[in-house]
Amino acid sequence: MIVAVPKEVLPGENRVAATPASVKELIKSGLTVRIQSGAGSASFFSDDDYRSAGAEIIADVKALFSEADIVLKVAPPTQNPDVDGHEADAMKKGAVHVSFIQTTRELETVKKFVDNEITGFSMHLIPRTTLAQKMDALSSQANIGGYKAVLLGASHIAVYMPLLMTAAGTIPPAKVLVLGAGVAGLQAIATAKRLGAQVEAFDVRPVVKEQVESLGAKFIEVDPGSDEGVGEGGYAKETSEDYQRRQREMIKDHIAKANLVITTALIPGKPAPILIPKDMIDGMMPGSAIMDLASENGGNCELTKPGEVVTVNNVVIDGTTNIPATMPQHASQLYSKNVSSFITYFCKEGQLEINLEDEIISGAMFTHHGEVMDERTREALKN
Repeated sequence: MIVAVPKEVLPGENRVAATPASVKELIKSGLTVRIQSGAGSASFFSDDDYRSAGAEIIADVKALFSEADIVLKVAPPTQNPDVDGHEADAMKKGAVHVSFIQTTRELETVKKFVDNEITGFSMHLIPRTTLAQKMDALSSQANIGGYKAVLLGASHIAVYMPLLMTAAGTIPPAKVLVLGAGVAGLQAIATAKRLGAQVEAFDVRPVVKEQVESLGAKFIEVDPGSDEGVGEGGYAKETSEDYQRRQREMIKDHIAKANLVITTALIPGKPAPILIPKDMIDGMMPGSAIMDLASENGGNCELTKPGEVVTVNNVVIDGTTNIPATMPQHASQLYSKNVSSFITYFCKEGQLEINLEDEIISGAMFTHHGEVMDERTREALKN
């Protein structure tokens, strides 16, 4: 069976779905791997690197898509001038596709998958179970996002991060507030602590308190012992209006004292919840900054402009999207490992073994044989 890895065409997407190391793993599983010429260049992997790993380098992009049994991407399929149309239409009937597609938002692409009988897997839908841990691309990329957000945020604020005692006086440490203590939030906490900042963190899930405190940060909470914000699979879920009101009051008090705020609250497949309305920004210190890691889904800050860095009342609001792509080499290394672990899980000796009873396969699948398999995607298509 042929695995194809095309070059990403989405602006700013510097990652690649397979590295020379993951190519070797796929070939070891009995698969033939074809890489579009230049697919890894933005991640600093050359065509020669892929050839040395055993991949075929293909210049004809139409042939790459049309002949592939499995197509691996980072970004969802999109319009691609090299195939004279949409990538989903360039794939052969019955092919398998894997990418970071948010199926409840990319509904037109989902429809194309149904029409072309493409079996679609989303790395967004990989179940968060022990067995699927090495396939969890959301976590591997969020880890990078949390780390880089602190570095970007430190470059925006008007103060030092660490405590400094100098002949000219003592400089107090910066105060960092992290909203959301998932993978990205925990990495942000750890990175800010390494830089010497004083860190506080909030999350709707009280269960993460121990993790936050183990990293040296103070956990601030609205209702100790409440599991209201705990969703299926360990994700956060939407909370009641009363809880959100008390949450806003608590955040407003802490945000006014923070030099850097990092927001990471995302609910899969839905617009990001607004945690920082305009009135909170008005109360922030001049020279402070907000790093909004939820900007891809609209942002946790009311004034975030996805893909832009803006200044409001002397507060920098950074809505940079796809932060992991700014560290493409390691981001690709981790993502490609997640993808190859997933592919080799249901590809044995070069043959597909798609068991719909398997929770990992069925959990990550959203289309198969012309049908929509994922319930959330079906509901989104009805609306």
